[in-house]
Amino acid sequence: LVTGGTGFVGFHTVKVLHEAGHQVRLLVRSPDKMRRVLAPFGLDTLEHVHGDIADEKSVARALAGCDAVVHAAANVNIHATDALETIRTNRRGTELVIGGAVQRGIERIVQVSSSTALFNPGLDVVDENSPLGTQGVGYGRSKIESDLYVRGLQQHGAPVYTTYPGSIMGPDDPGLSEAMAGLRVTLDDLCIITSAGIQIIDVRDLALAHLKLVERGGPPARYMMGGQFFRWPEFADILESLVGAPLRRVRAPKRALQLLGRVGDLVHRFKPFDTPVTYEAIWYATEWTPSDDSLVQKELGIRYRDIRETLGDSIVWLAAKGHLKL
Repeated sequence: LVTGGTGFVGFHTVKVLHEAGHQVRLLVRSPDKMRRVLAPFGLDTLEHVHGDIADEKSVARALAGCDAVVHAAANVNIHATDALETIRTNRRGTELVIGGAVQRGIERIVQVSSSTALFNPGLDVVDENSPLGTQGVGYGRSKIESDLYVRGLQQHGAPVYTTYPGSIMGPDDPGLSEAMAGLRVTLDDLCIITSAGIQIIDVRDLALAHLKLVERGGPPARYMMGGQFFRWPEFADILESLVGAPLRRVRAPKRALQLLGRVGDLVHRFKPFDTPVTYEAIWYATEWTPSDDSLVQKELGIRYRDIRETLGDSIVWLAAKGHLKL
């Protein structure tokens, strides 16, 4: 079973599992979207259950008869006004999918968490043994709450393997996820140069790790997969070398940006609109701590592809799908 199979991580995980010869079942909220997203890759006829991760009955139907689970579904929402719903949905979904798999004796379970669950500003580096983060609300808090639940299961020996991806990029993004939307804004509109930087994991490398975990099995374990870290000026340099044109760079101190994020949250409370200007997003962008991914590279033999391949393929895909003004 793969949840979130029509999302960025879930789709690529489904693809690599199918190519490796596994029989894949999806839990989807919209069968029509599943067919639209998966048809170009010949995957639209995969077995699926119509339902939601927060609905106990549909999750039970989806888990029936499965011997492995990859839980990639999540409500990814960084608007403060939606924080409580994001926390509730992601925590409940984890309880039903991961907890339900453990109760049924399924022995290969992968939880796709997020580096935001371990986000602690001020540290030199974070890894899978770092303490859970300090984010009080929103998406980051939802991943912390979900992780607390899963760690309780892992402490009792439940065979759950957790991955902590950073900003996920690559081609074939069904819904233009947060990092890919941010890349589009950087290329088309504005490249903010501020403190900290960005940590990028290729979605194909992440999906390969999920395949290896499903096939390997074993005792519970957690794996940091933040990816490769770049300071904002270095990230801009790489993008400019790939597109062959200068970006519109604007330098901004982190405190000013964080204040802007607070204002964005306040405005959104009274007039909802689609914007990356939220305090949570800017907090990550200005305070991010690099991760140590050596454990996953050692134990699973994962070798991250060159960042120029990841970003180059991402840009080509964005342009081909009409997402860029370039």
